[in-house]
Amino acid sequence: MGIEGSRQEAQSDRIRLGMVGGGQGAFIGAVHRIAARLDDQFALVAGALSSDPARAKASAAEIGIAPDRSYGSYEEMAKAESARPDGIEAVSIVTPNNVHAPAARAFLEAGIHVICDKPMTTTVAEAEGLVDLVKKTGKVFVLTHNYTGYPMIRQARAMVAAGELGDIRVVQVEYPQDWLTERAELSGSKQAEWRTDPKRSGAGGSIGDIGTHAYNLAAFVSGLETEALLAQLTTFVPGRLLDDDVQILLRYHGGARGMLWASQVAVGNENGLKLRVYGTKGGLEWTQADPNYLWFTRFGEPRQLLTRAGAGAGPQAARVSRVPAGHPEGYLEGFATIYAEAARAIRAARSGAAPDADVIYPTVEDGLEGMRFIEAAVASSKGGNVWTRLR
Repeated sequence: MGIEGSRQEAQSDRIRLGMVGGGQGAFIGAVHRIAARLDDQFALVAGALSSDPARAKASAAEIGIAPDRSYGSYEEMAKAESARPDGIEAVSIVTPNNVHAPAARAFLEAGIHVICDKPMTTTVAEAEGLVDLVKKTGKVFVLTHNYTGYPMIRQARAMVAAGELGDIRVVQVEYPQDWLTERAELSGSKQAEWRTDPKRSGAGGSIGDIGTHAYNLAAFVSGLETEALLAQLTTFVPGRLLDDDVQILLRYHGGARGMLWASQVAVGNENGLKLRVYGTKGGLEWTQADPNYLWFTRFGEPRQLLTRAGAGAGPQAARVSRVPAGHPEGYLEGFATIYAEAARAIRAARSGAAPDADVIYPTVEDGLEGMRFIEAAVASSKGGNVWTRLR
């Protein structure tokens, strides 16, 4: 069933959704709310939108959550909503990283599906615990690596899986930004404050914030599993406690090699996520700033431009496209695809069934892989930039 079919199904039966975090002053909460509503799959009915009770109440009022379903903590919300006959079926967790694991545990144990921002936790041990809990409860757990929702990323994944590139040899992914070139964490930027705080962000700075996106995207498209990595994590801005630039070599099982660069001090870059995959038969190139296009080159032939809803696109791209050819789809639509896939999985779970095979979303296991990536990179860098295996 495509996007439009899911929209028609959902209009009279929206999934009741709650949110933890995402109140006034938060960037990503609004993005999640837009994504959840874009395909008419969800109705936001409850929230613990801030750890500050007054801000939580004011935030709930702004977005139409009833006062009796605005909570002062996620613990209170999980307990109260699980006891209501009309309680939430799923929760979006859009907090700083240190809250992800305890909040997810509370809702999973209350029988509520979880949609969680990345990175999934702050430690590998926490991530392993969530994997076990998801298996025990049988609940849907979706990690919002939103770039996997772009149509041409689905196209690229399908082409690699079909062997159109041959055996994969090289994967290159980069994600440069410049917004932390100076110490924005000291100038009142809420987003910078927690991302540069080890207590809230975890052991990684830019590697956790955007490096995990790059790492996940490379794996999603290439289908490769990392054997080991060699990392150099650098903190260029004096006084900052976590890395703001990451350069990593990747060694994949099967012999392929990779390179990953993530930086938040690369002046002139806003959100420069790019992916290149090269095999024995051909290569692919994609950039997030121009996401409706995918460059494909067969060895010995001219470079070919594949477009989202036009030339060269296959059913995998069409399945998650919403607008006609020539009209751009981007960040919000890609994010919405993750929510649409989550909705399909939750609807299937209502009857104890598995979703259709073409339903694809980042899972709790992907979250664990992301944490293993961060842990190995930090260890490699601290150990003198040495090859380090992923556990």
